[in-house]
Amino acid sequence: MENVFDDQTLLALYKLVNKGKISEIGGSISTGKEANVFYAEDGDGVAAALKIYRIQSANFNTMGEYMAGDPRFSSIRKSKKEFIFAWTKKEYANLIRARDAGINCPQAFFFDRNILLMEFCGDKETGTAYPQLRQAAADFTKSQGEEIYHAIIADMKTLFNKASLVHADLSEFNILFDGEKHIIIDMGQAVLPEHPGAVRYLIRDIKNINRFFSRFCEPLDDEEIFKDIVGTERMQP
Repeated sequence: MENVFDDQTLLALYKLVNKGKISEIGGSISTGKEANVFYAEDGDGVAAALKIYRIQSANFNTMGEYMAGDPRFSSIRKSKKEFIFAWTKKEYANLIRARDAGINCPQAFFFDRNILLMEFCGDKETGTAYPQLRQAAADFTKSQGEEIYHAIIADMKTLFNKASLVHADLSEFNILFDGEKHIIIDMGQAVLPEHPGAVRYLIRDIKNINRFFSRFCEPLDDEEIFKDIVGTERMQP
């Protein structure tokens, strides 16, 4: 948890608790490249996931690739702190867009600085998050795996055409499974279709999903999926 709870983040959390927006902060759920996620409860005691982006140790250059070219955030300052604040806002906005389009993703509650509070996807009694797809898939039958595969491909099309988003990091690591259905998570890097890298990211997402589900079924052709999502004849990264 290095560099997660710096003084400014602690102060921001203290203020959120005092305002009644967060009532409890529990144990760690996950540690990612750029952020840590903790179990929490909102002001009404509802189970939530508290995501805190690390300001000092976040990979500014890697994250910048997904921010550049996004007209929603074209005026952000160049300081690392302001960039991380904008990135947090971006994930919040992307979650809202995706959920409004019908994607099964965490409901975003609010953001403040480098802090994002969202729906907890897991067992609320134990505070245990649902497993990643890569873990849950060990128990899938072939028919179940094929069904989930087609559902995820359909979600990619919905994201693009209804939410105007490309996930840009879709894989078995960023999808959870609750025992019945999949949940798409980690939307911070998701970009608009007009982003300069959107086509390349979409192709990568398609290849990732096809690679993973090839153990359960014969995947659809990469280009056919791309054409069905975008309506363009050939993939041109």
